[in-house]
Amino acid sequence: MHTDASEPASKTDGPKLFSDLDLPHALLSAAQSLGYTELTPIQAASLPPVLAGLDVLAQAQTGSGKTAAFGLGTLNALNPDQIRTQALVFCPTRELADQVARELRLLARLLPNVKVLSLCGGIALKPQVASLRHPPHVVVGTPGRLEELIELGALDVSGIQVLVLDEADRMLDMGFIEVITKLLGKMPSKRQTLLYSATFPDSIRALSKRFQNDPQAITIEHEGSAVEQHFYALTPDQKPDAVAALLLAHKPESALVFCNTRRDCAGLADELSRRGFAALALHGDLEQRDRDEVLVRFANRSMSVLVATDVAARGIDIKELPLVLSCDLASDPDQHLHRIGRTARAGARGLALALCTDEDSSRLKAIAQRHGHEVGTKAIDLGDARRGKPAAPAYSTLIIDAGRQDKLRPGDVVGALTGSVGLTVDAIGKIDLFATRTYVAVRRPQRDQAMQGLQKGGIKGKKFRIRSF
Repeated sequence: MHTDASEPASKTDGPKLFSDLDLPHALLSAAQSLGYTELTPIQAASLPPVLAGLDVLAQAQTGSGKTAAFGLGTLNALNPDQIRTQALVFCPTRELADQVARELRLLARLLPNVKVLSLCGGIALKPQVASLRHPPHVVVGTPGRLEELIELGALDVSGIQVLVLDEADRMLDMGFIEVITKLLGKMPSKRQTLLYSATFPDSIRALSKRFQNDPQAITIEHEGSAVEQHFYALTPDQKPDAVAALLLAHKPESALVFCNTRRDCAGLADELSRRGFAALALHGDLEQRDRDEVLVRFANRSMSVLVATDVAARGIDIKELPLVLSCDLASDPDQHLHRIGRTARAGARGLALALCTDEDSSRLKAIAQRHGHEVGTKAIDLGDARRGKPAAPAYSTLIIDAGRQDKLRPGDVVGALTGSVGLTVDAIGKIDLFATRTYVAVRRPQRDQAMQGLQKGGIKGKKFRIRSF
Protein backbone atom coordinates (compact mmCIF):
# COMPACT_ATOMS: atom_id res chain seq x y z
CA MET A 1 0.00 0.00 0.00
CA HIS A 2 1.34 3.42 -0.92
CA THR A 3 -0.69 6.18 0.67
CA ASP A 4 0.14 9.81 0.08
CA ALA A 5 0.85 11.64 3.33
CA SER A 6 -1.48 14.46 2.34
CA GLU A 7 -4.53 12.20 2.26
CA PRO A 8 -6.02 9.93 4.94
CA ALA A 9 -5.12 6.29 4.52
CA SER A 10 -8.07 4.13 3.53
CA LYS A 11 -9.56 2.11 6.34
CA THR A 12 -11.29 -0.34 4.01
CA ASP A 13 -8.42 -1.52 1.81
CA GLY A 14 -5.91 -4.16 2.85
CA PRO A 15 -5.91 -6.69 5.70
CA LYS A 16 -8.46 -6.52 8.52
CA LEU A 17 -7.06 -9.10 10.96
CA PHE A 18 -3.61 -9.96 12.25
CA SER A 19 -4.18 -13.46 10.87
CA ASP A 20 -4.42 -11.90 7.38
CA LEU A 21 -0.77 -10.84 7.60
CA ASP A 22 2.23 -12.85 6.48
CA LEU A 23 3.55 -13.27 10.03
CA PRO A 24 5.56 -16.20 11.44
CA HIS A 25 3.55 -18.42 13.75
CA ALA A 26 5.54 -17.33 16.84
CA LEU A 27 4.80 -13.64 16.29
CA LEU A 28 1.16 -14.21 15.36
CA SER A 29 0.57 -16.40 18.42
CA ALA A 30 2.21 -13.83 20.71
CA ALA A 31 0.12 -11.01 19.21
CA GLN A 32 -3.10 -12.99 19.58
CA SER A 33 -2.24 -13.88 23.18
CA LEU A 34 -2.10 -10.13 23.88
CA GLY A 35 -5.61 -9.70 22.48
CA TYR A 36 -4.53 -8.43 19.06
CA THR A 37 -7.17 -9.70 16.65
CA GLU A 38 -8.40 -6.83 14.50
CA LEU A 39 -5.88 -4.42 13.01
CA THR A 40 -6.14 -0.73 13.90
CA PRO A 41 -6.01 1.68 10.93
CA ILE A 42 -2.30 2.42 11.36
CA GLN A 43 -1.51 -1.29 11.68
CA ALA A 44 -3.55 -2.20 8.59
CA ALA A 45 -1.92 0.55 6.55
CA SER A 46 1.71 0.28 7.68
CA LEU A 47 2.32 -3.37 8.63
CA PRO A 48 2.27 -4.77 5.05
CA PRO A 49 5.01 -2.41 3.77
CA VAL A 50 6.96 -2.77 7.02
CA LEU A 51 6.88 -6.56 6.74
CA ALA A 52 7.94 -6.22 3.10
CA GLY A 53 11.11 -4.45 4.28
CA LEU A 54 10.18 -1.02 2.89
CA ASP A 55 10.84 2.32 4.56
CA VAL A 56 7.71 3.86 6.08
CA LEU A 57 6.81 7.45 7.00
CA ALA A 58 3.65 7.16 9.09
CA GLN A 59 1.50 9.75 10.81
CA ALA A 60 -0.57 8.47 13.72
CA GLN A 61 -1.58 9.62 17.18
CA THR A 62 -0.31 8.15 20.46
CA GLY A 63 -2.41 5.11 21.38
CA SER A 64 -3.25 4.17 17.78
CA GLY A 65 -1.38 0.85 17.89
CA LYS A 66 1.80 1.99 16.16
CA THR A 67 4.09 0.13 18.58
CA ALA A 68 2.71 -3.23 17.46
CA ALA A 69 2.99 -2.05 13.85
CA PHE A 70 6.70 -1.27 13.90
CA GLY A 71 7.37 -3.85 16.64
CA LEU A 72 6.15 -6.85 14.69
CA GLY A 73 7.99 -5.66 11.59
CA THR A 74 11.20 -5.15 13.56
CA LEU A 75 11.05 -8.56 15.24
CA ASN A 76 10.21 -10.24 11.93
CA ALA A 77 13.43 -8.88 10.42
CA LEU A 78 15.70 -10.28 13.16
CA ASN A 79 18.04 -13.23 12.85
CA PRO A 80 18.07 -14.57 16.46
CA ASP A 81 21.14 -16.70 15.71
CA GLN A 82 23.23 -13.57 15.14
CA ILE A 83 24.26 -12.27 18.57
CA ARG A 84 24.53 -8.60 17.64
CA THR A 85 22.32 -5.53 17.80
CA GLN A 86 20.18 -5.58 14.68
CA ALA A 87 17.42 -3.06 15.50
CA LEU A 88 17.40 0.32 17.21
CA VAL A 89 14.31 2.25 18.37
CA PHE A 90 14.61 5.93 19.30
CA CYS A 91 11.98 7.31 21.72
CA PRO A 92 11.65 10.85 23.14
CA THR A 93 11.31 9.87 26.82
CA ARG A 94 12.31 7.12 29.21
CA GLU A 95 8.64 6.34 29.92
CA LEU A 96 7.83 5.74 26.26
CA ALA A 97 11.03 3.74 25.76
CA ASP A 98 10.15 1.49 28.71
CA GLN A 99 6.62 0.99 27.35
CA VAL A 100 7.90 0.15 23.88
CA ALA A 101 10.52 -2.26 25.25
CA ARG A 102 7.89 -4.05 27.38
CA GLU A 103 5.60 -4.51 24.39
CA LEU A 104 8.43 -5.75 22.18
CA ARG A 105 9.41 -8.31 24.84
CA LEU A 106 5.83 -9.57 24.99
CA LEU A 107 5.64 -9.83 21.20
CA ALA A 108 9.02 -11.59 21.10
CA ARG A 109 8.41 -14.03 23.95
CA LEU A 110 7.88 -17.03 21.64
CA LEU A 111 10.98 -16.24 19.57
CA PRO A 112 14.05 -18.18 20.76
CA ASN A 113 16.74 -16.22 22.60
CA VAL A 114 15.69 -12.74 21.45
CA LYS A 115 16.92 -10.03 23.83
CA VAL A 116 15.33 -6.55 24.02
CA LEU A 117 17.12 -3.90 26.08
CA SER A 118 15.96 -0.44 27.18
CA LEU A 119 18.72 2.18 27.51
CA CYS A 120 17.72 5.63 28.78
CA GLY A 121 19.04 8.58 30.73
CA GLY A 122 18.19 9.08 34.39
CA ILE A 123 19.86 5.75 35.20
CA ALA A 124 23.52 5.07 36.01
CA LEU A 125 25.60 4.57 32.86
CA LYS A 126 27.97 1.88 34.15
CA PRO A 127 25.38 -0.94 34.53
CA GLN A 128 24.10 -0.19 31.02
CA VAL A 129 27.62 -0.48 29.60
CA ALA A 130 27.96 -3.83 31.38
CA SER A 131 24.61 -5.03 29.97
CA LEU A 132 25.91 -4.45 26.44
CA ARG A 133 28.79 -6.92 26.82
CA HIS A 134 26.27 -9.50 25.62
CA PRO A 135 24.70 -7.55 22.74
CA PRO A 136 20.89 -7.44 22.63
CA HIS A 137 19.09 -8.01 19.35
CA VAL A 138 16.94 -4.88 19.86
CA VAL A 139 17.79 -1.67 21.72
CA VAL A 140 15.11 0.86 22.68
CA GLY A 141 16.31 4.16 24.10
CA THR A 142 16.43 7.93 24.29
CA PRO A 143 18.72 9.87 21.92
CA GLY A 144 21.00 11.36 24.58
CA ARG A 145 21.83 8.08 26.30
CA LEU A 146 22.18 6.19 23.02
CA GLU A 147 24.64 8.85 21.85
CA GLU A 148 26.71 8.37 25.03
CA LEU A 149 26.83 4.59 24.62
CA ILE A 150 27.66 4.75 20.92
CA GLU A 151 30.42 7.33 21.50
CA LEU A 152 31.88 5.11 24.25
CA GLY A 153 31.94 2.19 21.85
CA ALA A 154 29.71 0.19 24.19
CA LEU A 155 26.82 0.05 21.70
CA ASP A 156 27.82 -1.31 18.31
CA VAL A 157 25.48 -0.06 15.56
CA SER A 158 27.37 -1.51 12.61
CA GLY A 159 24.85 -4.35 12.31
CA ILE A 160 21.65 -2.27 12.44
CA GLN A 161 19.13 -3.53 9.90
CA VAL A 162 16.01 -1.77 11.20
CA LEU A 163 15.94 1.76 12.62
CA VAL A 164 12.75 3.19 14.17
CA LEU A 165 12.07 6.81 15.14
CA ASP A 166 9.00 6.75 17.40
CA GLU A 167 7.19 10.06 18.05
CA ALA A 168 9.76 11.74 15.84
CA ASP A 169 8.11 15.17 16.06
CA ARG A 170 8.39 15.10 19.87
CA MET A 171 12.11 14.27 19.66
CA LEU A 172 12.70 17.17 17.29
CA ASP A 173 10.67 19.51 19.52
CA MET A 174 12.90 18.48 22.44
CA GLY A 175 16.01 19.57 20.52
CA PHE A 176 17.32 16.12 19.54
CA ILE A 177 17.59 16.86 15.82
CA GLU A 178 21.40 17.26 15.83
CA VAL A 179 21.95 14.13 17.93
CA ILE A 180 19.60 12.05 15.78
CA THR A 181 21.14 13.34 12.56
CA LYS A 182 24.65 12.51 13.80
CA LEU A 183 23.70 9.02 14.99
CA LEU A 184 21.77 8.15 11.83
CA GLY A 185 24.91 9.00 9.90
CA LYS A 186 26.77 6.28 11.84
CA MET A 187 24.28 3.56 10.88
CA PRO A 188 24.67 1.27 7.87
CA SER A 189 23.19 2.99 4.81
CA LYS A 190 21.57 -0.27 3.74
CA ARG A 191 18.82 -0.59 6.34
CA GLN A 192 15.08 -0.24 6.82
CA THR A 193 14.07 3.09 8.41
CA LEU A 194 10.62 3.49 9.99
CA LEU A 195 9.51 6.96 11.05
CA TYR A 196 6.32 7.38 13.12
CA SER A 197 5.10 10.84 14.04
CA ALA A 198 1.87 12.45 15.31
CA THR A 199 2.42 15.41 12.98
CA PHE A 200 4.30 16.04 9.73
CA PRO A 201 6.06 19.44 10.11
CA ASP A 202 8.68 20.45 7.57
CA SER A 203 11.47 19.23 9.87
CA ILE A 204 10.06 15.68 9.79
CA ARG A 205 9.74 15.72 6.00
CA ALA A 206 13.33 16.96 5.73
CA LEU A 207 14.55 14.19 8.05
CA SER A 208 12.66 11.60 6.00
CA LYS A 209 14.04 12.94 2.71
CA ARG A 210 17.58 12.74 4.02
CA PHE A 211 17.54 9.34 5.71
CA GLN A 212 14.75 7.27 4.11
CA ASN A 213 14.74 5.48 0.79
CA ASP A 214 11.49 6.07 -1.16
CA PRO A 215 9.32 5.70 1.99
CA GLN A 216 5.72 4.59 1.90
CA ALA A 217 3.90 7.68 3.25
CA ILE A 218 0.87 6.89 5.39
CA THR A 219 -1.48 9.28 7.19
CA ILE A 220 -4.13 8.15 9.63
CA GLU A 221 -6.26 11.11 10.60
CA HIS A 222 -7.12 11.49 14.28
CA GLU A 223 -10.67 10.40 14.99
CA GLY A 224 -11.69 13.93 15.90
CA SER A 225 -15.41 13.10 15.89
CA ALA A 226 -14.86 10.93 18.97
CA VAL A 227 -13.56 13.93 20.90
CA GLU A 228 -16.08 16.41 22.26
CA GLN A 229 -14.40 19.81 22.55
CA HIS A 230 -15.36 22.96 24.45
CA PHE A 231 -13.52 26.29 24.79
CA TYR A 232 -14.22 28.63 27.72
CA ALA A 233 -13.52 32.38 27.77
CA LEU A 234 -12.29 33.87 31.06
CA THR A 235 -9.64 36.05 32.68
CA PRO A 236 -6.28 34.61 33.84
CA ASP A 237 -7.12 34.96 37.55
CA GLN A 238 -10.26 32.82 37.07
CA LYS A 239 -8.33 29.75 35.88
CA PRO A 240 -7.97 27.86 39.22
CA ASP A 241 -11.71 28.20 39.91
CA ALA A 242 -12.50 27.20 36.31
CA VAL A 243 -10.37 24.04 36.46
CA ALA A 244 -11.96 23.04 39.77
CA ALA A 245 -15.45 23.76 38.45
CA LEU A 246 -14.95 21.65 35.31
CA LEU A 247 -13.47 18.74 37.26
CA LEU A 248 -16.38 18.80 39.72
CA ALA A 249 -18.94 19.10 36.92
CA HIS A 250 -17.60 16.22 34.80
CA LYS A 251 -16.22 14.00 37.62
CA PRO A 252 -13.66 12.15 35.45
CA GLU A 253 -11.92 9.13 36.94
CA SER A 254 -8.71 10.54 35.44
CA ALA A 255 -7.90 13.94 33.98
CA LEU A 256 -4.74 15.29 32.35
CA VAL A 257 -4.45 19.07 32.83
CA PHE A 258 -1.91 21.06 30.78
CA CYS A 259 -0.08 24.22 31.80
CA ASN A 260 2.58 25.91 29.68
CA THR A 261 5.18 26.52 32.41
CA ARG A 262 6.67 24.48 35.24
CA ARG A 263 5.76 27.18 37.76
CA ASP A 264 2.09 27.27 36.75
CA CYS A 265 2.01 23.49 36.67
CA ALA A 266 3.27 23.15 40.25
CA GLY A 267 1.08 26.01 41.48
CA LEU A 268 -2.12 24.61 40.00
CA ALA A 269 -1.44 21.11 41.36
CA ASP A 270 -0.90 22.57 44.84
CA GLU A 271 -4.10 24.60 44.59
CA LEU A 272 -6.15 21.59 43.44
CA SER A 273 -4.70 19.49 46.27
CA ARG A 274 -5.68 22.22 48.74
CA ARG A 275 -9.24 21.97 47.41
CA GLY A 276 -9.34 18.22 48.02
CA PHE A 277 -8.46 16.82 44.59
CA ALA A 278 -6.00 13.93 44.32
CA ALA A 279 -3.65 15.97 42.11
CA LEU A 280 0.09 15.94 41.41
CA ALA A 281 2.37 17.89 39.09
CA LEU A 282 4.66 16.50 36.39
CA HIS A 283 7.39 18.83 35.12
CA GLY A 284 11.07 18.95 34.32
CA ASP A 285 12.24 19.86 37.83
CA LEU A 286 11.26 16.47 39.26
CA GLU A 287 13.89 13.86 40.08
CA GLN A 288 13.53 10.65 38.07
CA ARG A 289 12.23 8.62 41.02
CA ASP A 290 9.60 11.27 41.82
CA ARG A 291 8.60 11.36 38.14
CA ASP A 292 8.27 7.56 38.10
CA GLU A 293 6.03 7.63 41.18
CA VAL A 294 3.78 10.35 39.76
CA LEU A 295 3.30 8.42 36.51
CA VAL A 296 2.71 5.13 38.34
CA ARG A 297 0.03 6.66 40.55
CA PHE A 298 -1.74 8.30 37.63
CA ALA A 299 -1.67 5.15 35.51
CA ASN A 300 -2.91 2.89 38.33
CA ARG A 301 -5.83 5.18 39.28
CA SER A 302 -4.58 6.07 42.77
CA MET A 303 -4.29 9.71 41.73
CA SER A 304 -6.98 11.41 39.67
CA VAL A 305 -5.55 14.63 38.27
CA LEU A 306 -2.17 14.98 36.60
CA VAL A 307 -1.07 18.58 35.93
CA ALA A 308 1.72 18.55 33.37
CA THR A 309 3.70 20.60 30.91
CA ASP A 310 3.76 19.43 27.30
CA VAL A 311 7.42 18.46 27.50
CA ALA A 312 6.98 16.45 30.72
CA ALA A 313 3.89 14.68 29.36
CA ARG A 314 5.63 13.37 26.24
CA GLY A 315 5.69 9.62 26.17
CA ILE A 316 2.83 9.20 28.65
CA ASP A 317 0.50 6.46 27.43
CA ILE A 318 -2.56 6.24 29.68
CA LYS A 319 -5.41 4.07 28.45
CA GLU A 320 -9.02 5.17 28.91
CA LEU A 321 -8.26 8.79 29.70
CA PRO A 322 -11.69 10.46 29.71
CA LEU A 323 -10.71 14.13 30.05
CA VAL A 324 -7.93 16.41 28.79
CA LEU A 325 -8.08 20.00 30.05
CA SER A 326 -5.87 22.81 28.76
CA CYS A 327 -5.55 25.34 31.56
CA ASP A 328 -3.28 27.23 29.16
CA LEU A 329 -4.02 27.01 25.46
CA ALA A 330 -1.36 25.15 23.48
CA SER A 331 1.24 27.28 21.71
CA ASP A 332 0.41 25.88 18.26
CA PRO A 333 -2.46 23.90 16.68
CA ASP A 334 -0.45 20.70 16.20
CA GLN A 335 0.37 20.69 19.91
CA HIS A 336 -3.33 21.17 20.66
CA LEU A 337 -4.19 18.17 18.49
CA HIS A 338 -1.49 16.14 20.22
CA ARG A 339 -3.05 16.99 23.59
CA ILE A 340 -6.59 16.02 22.66
CA GLY A 341 -5.27 12.89 20.93
CA ARG A 342 -4.61 11.44 24.38
CA THR A 343 -8.34 10.91 24.91
CA ALA A 344 -10.87 9.04 22.75
CA ARG A 345 -8.60 6.04 22.32
CA ALA A 346 -9.58 2.80 20.58
CA GLY A 347 -13.02 4.02 19.56
CA ALA A 348 -13.98 5.38 22.98
CA ARG A 349 -15.36 8.89 23.30
CA GLY A 350 -13.35 11.58 25.03
CA LEU A 351 -13.73 15.11 26.32
CA ALA A 352 -11.25 17.94 25.64
CA LEU A 353 -11.73 21.27 27.39
CA ALA A 354 -9.64 24.45 27.01
CA LEU A 355 -9.52 27.75 28.87
CA CYS A 356 -8.97 30.87 26.77
CA THR A 357 -8.11 34.46 27.65
CA ASP A 358 -8.16 37.56 25.43
CA GLU A 359 -4.45 37.00 24.74
CA ASP A 360 -5.23 33.62 23.14
CA SER A 361 -7.17 35.00 20.16
CA SER A 362 -4.42 34.26 17.61
CA ARG A 363 -3.87 30.75 18.99
CA LEU A 364 -7.61 30.07 18.89
CA LYS A 365 -7.75 31.25 15.29
CA ALA A 366 -4.87 28.93 14.34
CA ILE A 367 -6.63 25.97 16.00
CA ALA A 368 -9.83 26.81 14.09
CA GLN A 369 -7.91 26.87 10.80
CA ARG A 370 -6.31 23.51 11.64
CA HIS A 371 -9.74 22.02 12.39
CA GLY A 372 -11.22 23.54 9.25
CA HIS A 373 -14.17 25.17 11.00
CA GLU A 374 -14.99 27.97 13.43
CA VAL A 375 -14.19 27.46 17.11
CA GLY A 376 -16.49 29.28 19.50
CA THR A 377 -16.04 30.00 23.20
CA LYS A 378 -18.59 29.87 25.99
CA ALA A 379 -18.87 31.24 29.51
CA ILE A 380 -18.28 29.06 32.55
CA ASP A 381 -20.21 29.02 35.83
CA LEU A 382 -17.47 29.47 38.42
CA GLY A 383 -19.99 28.76 41.14
CA ASP A 384 -19.51 25.06 40.36
CA ALA A 385 -16.04 25.35 41.92
CA ARG A 386 -17.69 25.62 45.34
CA ARG A 387 -20.35 22.96 44.80
CA GLY A 388 -19.71 19.34 45.65
CA LYS A 389 -16.65 17.49 46.87
CA PRO A 390 -13.98 15.79 44.79
CA ALA A 391 -14.31 12.01 44.77
CA ALA A 392 -11.44 9.97 46.18
CA PRO A 393 -9.50 7.81 43.70
CA ALA A 394 -10.67 4.21 43.34
CA TYR A 395 -7.25 2.81 44.30
CA SER A 396 -4.42 3.36 46.76
CA THR A 397 -0.80 2.48 46.02
CA LEU A 398 1.36 0.26 48.20
CA ILE A 399 5.13 0.74 47.86
CA ILE A 400 7.17 -2.40 48.52
CA ASP A 401 10.90 -1.77 49.02
CA ALA A 402 11.89 -4.70 46.81
CA GLY A 403 11.91 -5.25 43.08
CA ARG A 404 13.56 -7.08 40.20
CA GLN A 405 16.93 -7.15 41.96
CA ASP A 406 15.24 -9.10 44.77
CA LYS A 407 13.82 -11.60 42.21
CA LEU A 408 10.33 -10.29 42.93
CA ARG A 409 7.68 -10.91 40.27
CA PRO A 410 4.11 -9.58 39.89
CA GLY A 411 2.81 -13.13 40.43
CA ASP A 412 4.53 -13.27 43.81
CA VAL A 413 2.72 -10.12 44.93
CA VAL A 414 -0.65 -11.31 43.65
CA GLY A 415 -0.10 -14.69 45.33
CA ALA A 416 0.60 -13.08 48.70
CA LEU A 417 -2.36 -10.70 48.47
CA THR A 418 -4.85 -13.39 47.41
CA GLY A 419 -3.36 -16.02 49.72
CA SER A 420 -2.56 -15.16 53.33
CA VAL A 421 -3.85 -11.57 53.06
CA GLY A 422 -7.21 -12.73 51.72
CA LEU A 423 -7.90 -10.18 48.97
CA THR A 424 -9.89 -11.11 45.88
CA VAL A 425 -8.22 -10.69 42.49
CA ASP A 426 -10.56 -7.84 41.52
CA ALA A 427 -9.30 -5.81 44.51
CA ILE A 428 -5.80 -5.72 42.97
CA GLY A 429 -4.97 -3.22 40.26
CA LYS A 430 -1.86 -2.41 38.26
CA ILE A 431 1.54 -3.69 39.46
CA ASP A 432 4.69 -1.79 38.44
CA LEU A 433 8.03 -3.46 39.07
CA PHE A 434 11.28 -1.45 39.20
CA ALA A 435 14.79 -2.55 40.11
CA THR A 436 14.51 -1.89 43.86
CA ARG A 437 10.82 -1.17 44.46
CA THR A 438 7.36 -2.36 43.49
CA TYR A 439 4.14 -0.34 43.29
CA VAL A 440 0.84 -2.18 43.76
CA ALA A 441 -2.59 -0.63 43.30
CA VAL A 442 -5.29 -1.99 45.61
CA ARG A 443 -8.88 -0.92 45.99
CA ARG A 444 -9.00 1.92 48.53
CA PRO A 445 -11.29 0.09 51.03
CA GLN A 446 -8.82 -2.83 51.12
CA ARG A 447 -5.67 -0.71 51.54
CA ASP A 448 -5.20 -1.26 55.29
CA GLN A 449 -5.96 -4.97 55.04
CA ALA A 450 -3.44 -5.36 52.20
CA MET A 451 -0.73 -3.33 53.90
CA GLN A 452 -1.06 -4.98 57.30
CA GLY A 453 -1.32 -8.44 55.76
CA LEU A 454 1.88 -8.02 53.71
CA GLN A 455 3.74 -6.54 56.69
CA LYS A 456 2.72 -9.52 58.79
CA GLY A 457 3.01 -12.40 56.33
CA GLY A 458 5.56 -11.07 53.85
CA ILE A 459 6.05 -12.19 50.26
CA LYS A 460 7.59 -15.58 49.48
CA GLY A 461 8.51 -15.86 53.15
CA LYS A 462 10.41 -12.57 53.16
CA LYS A 463 9.37 -9.36 54.87
CA PHE A 464 9.94 -6.00 53.22
CA ARG A 465 9.29 -2.40 54.17
CA ILE A 466 5.84 -1.37 52.91
CA ARG A 467 4.32 2.10 52.69
CA SER A 468 1.26 3.54 51.00
CA PHE A 469 0.04 6.60 49.14
